[in-house]
Amino acid sequence: MLVLVINCGSSSVKYNLIETDQERDVCKGIVERIGAVTSIIKHDQPGKPLIKDAKVITTHSEALQAILDFLLNEKNQIISSPSDIRAVGHRVVHGGEMFKDSVLIDDVVKDAIEQAFDLAPLHNPPNLKGIEAAQERLPGIPHVAVFDTAFHHSLPDRAYLYGIPNRLYRRHKIRKYGFHGTSHYYVSRKYYSLSGINREKSRVITCHLGNGASIAAIKGGESIDTSMGFTPLSGMVMGTRSGDLDPSILFYLVEKEELQLNSLHSMLNRHSGLLGLSGYAADMRDLIEEAKNGDRRCQQAIDVFCYNVKKFVSTYIGVLNGCDAILFTAGIGENSPMIREKSLEGMDGIGVEIDPERNRGAKPGEITKISTDASKTEIYVIPTNEELVIAIDAAKIASASGQSPWI
Repeated sequence: MLVLVINCGSSSVKYNLIETDQERDVCKGIVERIGAVTSIIKHDQPGKPLIKDAKVITTHSEALQAILDFLLNEKNQIISSPSDIRAVGHRVVHGGEMFKDSVLIDDVVKDAIEQAFDLAPLHNPPNLKGIEAAQERLPGIPHVAVFDTAFHHSLPDRAYLYGIPNRLYRRHKIRKYGFHGTSHYYVSRKYYSLSGINREKSRVITCHLGNGASIAAIKGGESIDTSMGFTPLSGMVMGTRSGDLDPSILFYLVEKEELQLNSLHSMLNRHSGLLGLSGYAADMRDLIEEAKNGDRRCQQAIDVFCYNVKKFVSTYIGVLNGCDAILFTAGIGENSPMIREKSLEGMDGIGVEIDPERNRGAKPGEITKISTDASKTEIYVIPTNEELVIAIDAAKIASASGQSPWI
């Protein structure tokens, strides 16, 4: 089945056209800088040169039309009609307590996504914009919402409840939700497949390390704890997000810096993390280069990030009562041997030993075992494929839907 996967940001639309039966990308790309003087469009077909274009695109709807124009262009030989696309899968960051699985989108679903705007203010609003734009451009085709939070609905109450008055949970559903669920799901399933381990008895820790970063403890195939919480702001230090901190710091800053709530929100989400610590960049590649040149603050940012990884991994080994495998994925996790090695150094006492040579030899895009033969815990680099998870879920739900135009 041909499924179009859409991932909308505030000023961007990423897309993947995926043939789910063969689990392959037909085409993928991105429209960036929507609403700017000039937008940048990139299309990537396997086996063909990357195509770049620039034009004025002011809305997400126009961005979707630009994508469809490319896919429908005869010379590209991708699709001949919009009806060739049998379903559209939308990444939605926060599903709250309402959505434990992917769901066919209707007005009730859209209202619920809007109600979660406060929980994921950087993500849910553009996610909903993308849904409405795609429904406008591709009417009559099933649209499916796939939630980052869904995989973590298996968390027990001891893991998802906060130490605040219980009435606040009952009234406002303030609890840990967790994110990057499609990625944690995908890499854990890949590990089960390649290792042949009994999933029901397995204990796995997945490390999704990118500009946004989270770590999950997965037991018997189900998430039982994860580092992100009520919103994607908590947990690890990330590219621009602070991660966990003492809540009293916020009251202290309000008093000392006379900050308004919106300023605090912006500081913690957009100006903290690696960017705030280094005063230089949010991109780990830039920090590593500057640290090599002797920049102390960039080195400190790297040290804090790696310590965060080690802290959560060590904690989850305790939660799981041991660990069969630690899996690295996402931009940093897949591509930075130094960060992987530094994050797990000095853990041989608890059976975690990374092989420096194997680690440095890991190639981008390939599954690689990077633990020593003596390590009690296997360590792997497994490239994630969140888009494939979204596409397969969308195909499954669309196939069962009466809205499906080909049934």
